[in-house]
Amino acid sequence: MNALPSFSLAGQTALVTGAGRGLGRAIALGLAAAGADVAVGLRDIESHGGLPAEIEAMGRRALPLQMDVTRLDEVTAAVEAAAAHFGRLDILVNNAGFAIVDPAEEVSEEHYDRQLALNVKGLFFAAQAAGRIMLRQGSGAIVNLSSQAGLVALPGVAVYCMTKAAIAHLTKCLAVEWGPRGVRVNAVAPTFFDTPSTQEPLADPAFRADVIERIAALHRIGEPREAAAAVVFLASPAAAMITGHTLLVDGGWTAR
Repeated sequence: MNALPSFSLAGQTALVTGAGRGLGRAIALGLAAAGADVAVGLRDIESHGGLPAEIEAMGRRALPLQMDVTRLDEVTAAVEAAAAHFGRLDILVNNAGFAIVDPAEEVSEEHYDRQLALNVKGLFFAAQAAGRIMLRQGSGAIVNLSSQAGLVALPGVAVYCMTKAAIAHLTKCLAVEWGPRGVRVNAVAPTFFDTPSTQEPLADPAFRADVIERIAALHRIGEPREAAAAVVFLASPAAAMITGHTLLVDGGWTAR
């Protein structure tokens, strides 16, 4: 009889970028709950908000790392430090990213460059640095954070939507290139979740009502742990036959 699928990450090590708050924090805790030791990449290493202690309280090892994803020297150093500290690197979660709200006709070069630098360039080079280690190991899993905004048009965030679409396609490219050498690459594409970055827009009753209506099947805002669960699944042995896929966690928004 074939063994049942395992969702456990016991004995594995992970690095999460942008782990200081919101989805990144929930993902780091979700990976730890599944059994992984977790390095937390932080734009400011002092801004961890007690996250390493929470991970250690679960009986897992934690490592806070200075990792501004727009600084490639910090990206490389953090990935190498995580692998050296834990002895290997099994999972990378490319979570760091942000959006600037601008009508398309008013987007400045500065705002364009800032979003590309973090959402695409930083993500690529973090994947590259981790990929080199995983390829030497002959195994590993990378989970990139895309967005439903990479599949549907959202007014006022054209550049953000473009970057998230790029992530979904980059995920396929890396999966095809690295799959034969044991490295899986997938993405998670969330809808609106209750995080610090969404609190301001969702505080507008009209905007919130529109979002909830568009989340067609479930009609509610997501909770961070629900996005984290999708990441944990894709990182786990249970997803061993899944690569190059972008998993929508959108409550049915794109189903309508």
